[in-house]
Amino acid sequence: MTHRRLEATRIVLASHNAGKVRENAALLAPHGISIVSAKELGLPEPEETEETFLGNAGLKALAAARASGLVALADDSGFSVAALDGAPGVRTADWAETPGGRDYAMAMAKVEKLARHAADRRAWFSCALVLAWPDGHVEGFLGEAHGQWVWPPRGTQGFGYDPMFVPEGAGETFGEMAAEAKHAISHRAAAFRKLAAACLPPVE
Repeated sequence: MTHRRLEATRIVLASHNAGKVRENAALLAPHGISIVSAKELGLPEPEETEETFLGNAGLKALAAARASGLVALADDSGFSVAALDGAPGVRTADWAETPGGRDYAMAMAKVEKLARHAADRRAWFSCALVLAWPDGHVEGFLGEAHGQWVWPPRGTQGFGYDPMFVPEGAGETFGEMAAEAKHAISHRAAAFRKLAAACLPPVE
């Protein structure tokens, strides 16, 4: 399969999430690519109506690419718990929604309440990264990080459900890890490695 290589040095990140903007900017910088966020460009966030991470990421990337005229990168990620049949999954952000914004402490407490009596503590993060061109071409990549959920949450690094997830082989939660340590093993890093190999210029 032949992938389309990215020629641009500036792309739009189809996200209004400051944490995702930071993480993706750090991943792209070594490849000589800078990002402007959809929020900075005043682009609306399309409704995520797909049932898969790749579907939602593709929807967001295409909307941003067509609205901006730039190549767009979109990220759709989520937290899944085996004992909850993979929930919250693609509804990860929805579980945190409140009238005043997203409350991830509330969302993590909901996971614990629903899964506390389950013997199975397996959990995983998924990340879909999709590059979209204004002409409608898309390239999609999926990465995962497996481990287990813990309670109570630990750490103030990262964002979202990071404080309740301990990746395989580690003693710290994503919320306790230094950014560099998390970036080396995260679901986003796994997806990004695939994207970089297929579409990005090599690191100089």
